[in-house]
Amino acid sequence: MADTLTATALTLKDIAREAGVSLATVDRVLHNRPGVRPDTVRRVKAAIERNAFQPHVAAAELARSRARRFAFVMPAGPNPFMQQIEAYLGEMSAWLSARRLGVEVVATDVFDPSALAASLEALSGDYDGVAVVALDHPGVRAAINDLVDAGTSVVTLVSDVPSSRRHHYVGIDNIAAGRTAGALVGRLVGQRPGKVAIVAGSQGLRDHSERIFGFNQVMASEFPDLSVLPVLEGRDEDGRSEQVLARLLGRHADIVGLYNAGAGTQGVAKALSDAGRGKQMVFVGHDVTALTRRLLLQGVMDAAISQNPGHEARAAVRVLLALARGEPILREQEKIRIDIVMRDNLP
Repeated sequence: MADTLTATALTLKDIAREAGVSLATVDRVLHNRPGVRPDTVRRVKAAIERNAFQPHVAAAELARSRARRFAFVMPAGPNPFMQQIEAYLGEMSAWLSARRLGVEVVATDVFDPSALAASLEALSGDYDGVAVVALDHPGVRAAINDLVDAGTSVVTLVSDVPSSRRHHYVGIDNIAAGRTAGALVGRLVGQRPGKVAIVAGSQGLRDHSERIFGFNQVMASEFPDLSVLPVLEGRDEDGRSEQVLARLLGRHADIVGLYNAGAGTQGVAKALSDAGRGKQMVFVGHDVTALTRRLLLQGVMDAAISQNPGHEARAAVRVLLALARGEPILREQEKIRIDIVMRDNLP
């Protein structure tokens, strides 16, 4: 019959189609790599045995060098740091092409767990690897686990979901970053008594919640005379961050320090300016962008906890490629460091 496959004509793609799985899943089963459900392993092996398929060195090398697709699930909206990551992915086009890699950016509302989970679910079977800026939520965790079970490599980027079965996290130590911000605010405030405000995108984002945790640790242990106010959530949006901070400034005339744990920095700065307090309080935030650079130079912002968006973009791609090939991840090389940037050491 014309549709009967012979052992010599059979390819990995044929096995994947017959077993009803992705090519990446077949590759994982052939190389005994983790992340595949037992019943899926049995289905793939049954298809191999049924067709007397004999993978050999050339086929394995072909699988290593085949074209692969990676998806980067990124926050929708004008987040300058996330836009920097996307820009660096664009700059990697020659490097990606040389390795037969395609990277597509999928924009979604990462603050909405249902929307984020739906975006992840829609990727199943279409991509070899997924990097996601993830909300730590049961629905998102389940969507990540389903992708992994289906044979897709998953890397969390910037914000982690450690209770999921994601393969790797690419990002900074956010508790350490928060502790650093706390030390800066406390020391720069000096002997002035008063309150400290915190603005975050969402405490559901693990990176923001860990930063706040580290910040509060230092405030409580080293600066007990400073009173930390409840966290404001601005969803990393300039307008919303401006509104929530403006209301807080109107209620508390004795705020001496401010920590912005996420984006929305332009809105935060505008609220300070409109209240006439742009240079009256210590303001520490994150990331070196065109905006934070200007605020640092103007003296509105005192310090930025910086992470390298280019390094994060490159590291996420390299980790996904290593996972797809079954190669070791160079953990020290992919470790993302933090830097303290102030007006006098702007890069």
